[in-house]
Amino acid sequence: MTFAATVFTLYPEMFPGPLGVSLAGRALEEGTWSLDTVQIRDFATDKHRTVDDTPAGGGAGMVLKPDVLGAAIDHARSHRPTCPVLAMTPRGKPITQARIRELAAGPGVTILCGRFEGFDERIFEAKQVEEVSLADIVLSGGEPAALAILDACIRLLPGVMGAPSSGMEESFEQGLLEYPQYTRPVEWEGRTIPEVLRSGDHAKISAWRKQKSEDDTRLRRPDLWERHSGVRDQPASDAQRDNED
Repeated sequence: MTFAATVFTLYPEMFPGPLGVSLAGRALEEGTWSLDTVQIRDFATDKHRTVDDTPAGGGAGMVLKPDVLGAAIDHARSHRPTCPVLAMTPRGKPITQARIRELAAGPGVTILCGRFEGFDERIFEAKQVEEVSLADIVLSGGEPAALAILDACIRLLPGVMGAPSSGMEESFEQGLLEYPQYTRPVEWEGRTIPEVLRSGDHAKISAWRKQKSEDDTRLRRPDLWERHSGVRDQPASDAQRDNED
C-alpha cells in the first residue's frame, strides 16, 4: 500500500525539497509513498485569489480565511477520506514519535501549512483537523515542519530503512533518548571509545547502553524521564486499565 501525502500550501515549489533525495527520494521514485502538493489559492473564489484577511479585533499580520481553508479541507477529504488532516501551527500539540508511528502505519496524511498569523479558529471548530506543532518555535510557515513530519513518517515505511528493526533503538522509541554512538578510529584527539563497547560482551554492552540512555534522558530531558519513569512505575492493573480505555 502506498503512503499518500497531500500538502496544502501557498508555496508548492518547496516540495518535495529534501524529500526528493536520499531514503525518502528513493522511496518516492519506487512508489512506496506519493506526494501531491495543492495550491491553497485554488480554493479562493474572488478574482484576486485572496486567501487571507486582517485579524478580527485588530492586530498585526493577516489570517488565513476559513471559507478558503474549509473548501481545501473538503476537497482533501473527498479524495482521501481515511487520511487524517493535520494543521501545522505553534498552537498545536507537539508531535511525538508515537504519533509519527501511528501516521506511518496508516494510509497517508493531509497537511495544511499555515502562513501569516495562522488559521481562522473556526476551521478547528467546524472540521476535524488535528493541530500539530513541531516544537516550541515559530517558523515563517508550516512547510518546513511538514517536511520534517513527512520525513519522520517515510523512514518508517516498510523497506525504506532496510531492516525492520533499524529504528527501534533510536531516541524516543522507548520513551528515552538514544545511547551515545562511537565508531573508528578507536582513539581521536586523546579520547577513546569506551572499553565496554570493545569488549565483545553483548550483555555488558546492552546494559551499558540502557544505563547511558536512562542517564542522558534524566539529565538532558527531565520531561521525558518523568513520563518514562511514571509509566515504568505504573502498577500492572493501572496499565491494563489504560489500555482498555
